Amino acid sequence: MTELLDKSSNMSPPSSQLGSLRLTLIISSQKVGGAQRVMATLSNYWAARGWQLTLLTLADDSVPPFFSLHPKINRMPLGLYAESGTWSRRVRNNLRRLRVLRREIACQQPQIVLSFMERTNILVLLATFCLQIPVIVSEHTHPGAARIGWVWGSLRRLLYPTATAIVVLTARSVATFPRKWQPRIAVIPNPVMPPSLTCEKVPLLHPTNFKIVGMGSLVREKGFDLLLESFGRLADEFPNWDLVLLGDGHLRSQLEELRDRLNLGGRVTFLGIIKESEEYLQSADLFVLSSRFEGFPMALCEAMACGLPVVAADCPTGPGEIIRNGIDGLLVEPEDVSALARAMAMLMADEKLRCEMGKRAREVVSRFSLEQVGNQWERLFRSVLERR
Repeated sequence: MTELLDKSSNMSPPSSQLGSLRLTLIISSQKVGGAQRVMATLSNYWAARGWQLTLLTLADDSVPPFFSLHPKINRMPLGLYAESGTWSRRVRNNLRRLRVLRREIACQQPQIVLSFMERTNILVLLATFCLQIPVIVSEHTHPGAARIGWVWGSLRRLLYPTATAIVVLTARSVATFPRKWQPRIAVIPNPVMPPSLTCEKVPLLHPTNFKIVGMGSLVREKGFDLLLESFGRLADEFPNWDLVLLGDGHLRSQLEELRDRLNLGGRVTFLGIIKESEEYLQSADLFVLSSRFEGFPMALCEAMACGLPVVAADCPTGPGEIIRNGIDGLLVEPEDVSALARAMAMLMADEKLRCEMGKRAREVVSRFSLEQVGNQWERLFRSVLERR
């Protein structure tokens, strides 16, 4: 597809040849989030293989990371977040971030730097200018839909061509970048982990009712307003179904108000951030993803790994690459409340169909296994080192 992809895909798995790598990984924080989950999963995998890893977080992260890290990972919170009320203060804070990042990266002397998420990627590319260290930047949402502002967007257009490689999650995301960038773009999906064998079911709302679960940050892009409206259309037809939302965010109060306006107060519960989400997923009967845009949604993957049938908006990007429509879930047009409600009703009314799709949904673990995704990353690392 592209030069990088062609070079890496033709190589045999490098597990026995690549040896140990010295990597510096950089992300904004290690709080809850899909990108943070993937960073932790990959870091643990590489650390367990004896690689030397340093994980730099821009935030203070004085509390333990939300996702557990291998003890051999050198975790370094840099405490670079500060209030930036005025334009001049924002400039000063970002210059400080660049100085500290450059110093720490130079001290680590990594063979490769891997950065996650757009604004962090831009800071890392600026901080590593002329250090002669390969830098891989990884996008974790759909670049064509995520809005990062005019200034950051301009910096991305200016700096991404200086990256050694750009990683996106789906082939559809490649087309959002200029054609001249595409030889340095690689497509690597997120890994999906199997659920814990010791996971126990927990009671949700009315114990005898069926449960729909939605999970993610309570922000506009996740479309929980659409899910509430869809469920509101079905509540009278399916009185023995409840809706449970896992996650938190700045729209929580507005979504709770919408729930109350739809007279769903006794049928919809907001549980906030739940660390052991598997327990709630394995206690549910249906998972719904109503996002306006995504990257490669880990909440959807986790639900499918737990054996849940799923309904998802076929938004850019991820759901269409993960769900096999009609086999392990249903895809609908994004931001279409009627279509979402119809697909939900189809599965809510048919227990046999839910069971069949749930069994097939578990195959997501083998389709996007950590070993397969890890090998794709290693092939990219080898390609980068060989080019250097």
